[in-house]
Amino acid sequence: KPKKLVIDQLSGVNIRPVELEVYTKCVQTEFTLEDSLVKGAEEVTVVMTTDVQSVAEPVEPVEQLEEAKGQSDTEENKDGVNKELSEEEREAVMSSSEFHQFLSRAALVMERAITDPSDIMFDCYLDDGDREHGGDKCLGAKVMCRNVFCDEKLCKGRVAMDTHWSPHHRDLLLASFNAGDSDSDGLALVWNVNFRKDTPDYMFHSQSPVVSTTFARFHPSYLIGGTLSGQVILWDMRSNRRIPVQRSPLSAQAHTHPVYCVNVVGTENAHNLITISSDGKLCSWSLDMLSQPQETMELQSRQARAIAVSCMSFASNDVNRFVVGSQECLAYQAVRHGSKPGVVNLFEGHAGPITAISCHNSSMQVDLSHLFLTSSFDWTVKLWSSKQQADNPSASKSTSIPALFSFECNNDYVYDVQWCPSHPAVFGCVNGMGQLQLWDINKDAEVTFVPHGCV
Repeated sequence: KPKKLVIDQLSGVNIRPVELEVYTKCVQTEFTLEDSLVKGAEEVTVVMTTDVQSVAEPVEPVEQLEEAKGQSDTEENKDGVNKELSEEEREAVMSSSEFHQFLSRAALVMERAITDPSDIMFDCYLDDGDREHGGDKCLGAKVMCRNVFCDEKLCKGRVAMDTHWSPHHRDLLLASFNAGDSDSDGLALVWNVNFRKDTPDYMFHSQSPVVSTTFARFHPSYLIGGTLSGQVILWDMRSNRRIPVQRSPLSAQAHTHPVYCVNVVGTENAHNLITISSDGKLCSWSLDMLSQPQETMELQSRQARAIAVSCMSFASNDVNRFVVGSQECLAYQAVRHGSKPGVVNLFEGHAGPITAISCHNSSMQVDLSHLFLTSSFDWTVKLWSSKQQADNPSASKSTSIPALFSFECNNDYVYDVQWCPSHPAVFGCVNGMGQLQLWDINKDAEVTFVPHGCV
């Protein structure tokens, strides 16, 4: 039989509980470990764990941590982690395309930051009285010269032949230049109008002077140029090469005369490059292949003579009907497709070669695409309408159409004219005296609403 256990003696012992601070991962504190070590002289015990049975260990002071970090860095350097590159490795890095691309981009950003004297307090909505009191350089002017883009090293002795704004990046301006007095190549420069610096953002070269240029409408990085030799060239801003990535051949199938007209028409999924040379030859190209035009057409006058085309313009959302200006003081309307492609209307009224032509591209409920403007060496800008021939069925196709109105407020050659893209009654023109004139037909058709010499 088992023996029963009995109580022999009772004694009491007081055991103090151990206070252990435990921080889980979901707890956030408002002080850092370094702050607690600097503020307090005592060692701080912090345990970051979810295991209750783990034992806290004292943390080393800051001086010991920094000393240990220095020793680890020294050990890493001894192991060769941060060793210096040899001469061969440096040359390999500096000759790589990735390094050149990074350096060009970084230099462009730094140049913008250093040379841009932007005034963030400038108020462009001040009236004329406020500008006079503020000491503006162009007192009372509604249009002021903000900046002059000219690189003395690149543009010296050269003439700007054509300019075009980017439809994708409104701050980019493309300008083409001739070869100048020297035997240098043609030049195309891309300027950023947001930064007041002398150097362009991009620079491209061509073997022949570039007489016309444009941004590709549906390709943000493509630049297209027409040359004096008759070649059509294409640059790519993504490429590190400053020479054309594509060019058309100098053959009878393409252009053999200066190409003064280049334009991209169509939609994003179906578009073509249209070029016209000074001998009246029209070529349609695919931007994927400039080795051969997709179609060609000869523009001839009513005497079956080739038209010396100097400018071209397409109406908005129209890839078939277009107008051209010629060196014979005449303007023509032509169609690319149809039963009788070619010239359909003749516009006569200028007394000098036509320098520029612009179709109305304002998107309104009323169709104004039949209106277009022309500028000429006869010091005038004329307004035309292609609907006059259609409204008069008794008139023959050989009958010339007169101008609707003539704007005669210039004292020199008028080199360019363009409709305003936002206001249907406003257009601008520039003359040989370096003046920009803005017209508002709704207000006054006899006098410009911007004073002379505003540029």
